Amino acid sequence: MKSIPPPDPNTRTPTFKAPIGTCDTHCHVFGPGHIFPYAATRKYTPPDAPKENLRKLHDVLGIDRAVIVQASCHGTDNRAMLDAIAASGGRYRGVCNVAEEFVDEYFDELHEGGVRGVRFNFVRHLGGAPDMDKMWRIIERVQHLPWHVELHFDAKDLLEYEDVIDAIPLPVVIDHMGRVPVADGINQAPFQSLLAKLRASDDLWVKVSGAERISTLGPPFVDAAPFGALCIEAAPDRCIWGTDWPHPNVRIMPNDADLVDIIPLMMPDPDVQRKVLVDNPARLFGFC
Repeated sequence: MKSIPPPDPNTRTPTFKAPIGTCDTHCHVFGPGHIFPYAATRKYTPPDAPKENLRKLHDVLGIDRAVIVQASCHGTDNRAMLDAIAASGGRYRGVCNVAEEFVDEYFDELHEGGVRGVRFNFVRHLGGAPDMDKMWRIIERVQHLPWHVELHFDAKDLLEYEDVIDAIPLPVVIDHMGRVPVADGINQAPFQSLLAKLRASDDLWVKVSGAERISTLGPPFVDAAPFGALCIEAAPDRCIWGTDWPHPNVRIMPNDADLVDIIPLMMPDPDVQRKVLVDNPARLFGFC
């Protein structure tokens, strides 16, 4: 089991000033491990990245709201996420990982605790695709809730699971632009499939996040901006943005200010910025 490095502790103040109400729709909290232990089945061991550190980061970046995505290192134990949401004064929502064995009442408790979606991981270095029968049964059990289904794919999964995306009876959110590598260009088949689905569906969303994961050039990751811009052009009402702090399993640890400063390269129009950063996440995650 590998250990991973901590995030950059010296976050600079971004040049770009985010509009009031901006939401980081993809970030994590890790531990602290002595209170919220990491899963025995985890593929990596992170350094603690507790809710206090996340709040400090957002204060520097000028971000008001956040969505905490349950990371695989905590498995289906959502307590660290729920604790952070409870302490946020209404500024946080969550996306959970769950097990089929959970009782129905637990799903309602997750909703009351601020959860608005359930995530399924397909990425190979984190264990690969879930048991599909179990995934469908879980989706059936949460259909009564105003949730979405979040899918964490490798690029080729966008092609392999096209029919799955179409069949999910809830809004679907694709993490990190489908992790399509910048090196393969905007005409690569997985990215073109994603764009086509965004144009054709009213229920498919994408996070224009993960620039540090798909970039070829490295910091400040500006070569990923055209991919985000094309997603936003295809579905301006269904794109959202996030940092992915504290950046588990990245090749190059970013300074989060660089990721904020990519925003105007992806969406130079202030009205579109407000839509992607404020209005779209408020609608999807139920912020008042």
